[in-house]
Amino acid sequence: MRVMALDIGDVRCGIAISDPAGRVASPVCVLPAKEVESGASSFQRVLEDWEPEELLFGLPLTMSGEEGPQAAHVKQIASVIQRSTGLPAHFADERLSSKEAKRELREAGYDEKRMRGKVDMVAAAIFLQSWLDSQQ
Repeated sequence: MRVMALDIGDVRCGIAISDPAGRVASPVCVLPAKEVESGASSFQRVLEDWEPEELLFGLPLTMSGEEGPQAAHVKQIASVIQRSTGLPAHFADERLSSKEAKRELREAGYDEKRMRGKVDMVAAAIFLQSWLDSQQ
């Protein structure tokens, strides 16, 4: 089961994908959030290239684990994307995934400027991997 994770932000959307067996998550790309939400050709190409069977949306919970206004916004966008793709959708706690992504990129030698376009897709891979592990 190939799962595509979407880390939806106000400006960018990080995308990660699992292997066909649903065991390993890998970062794919970052697209403008508006293109993903509107189903633009750039997002359609990613869907066609990777052929996911399910979608996983990062849910930005508060540090106390509650859903706030940003989580409601993500759920609204997720609903639009899910309807347009027809794929089953799930949500995963994405708390601290961006912070962990920045730490991993710094360890790999990236400075703030070079990591700017990569953080969102690495964060998506982090919460996707955590979700995949929980499904085993």
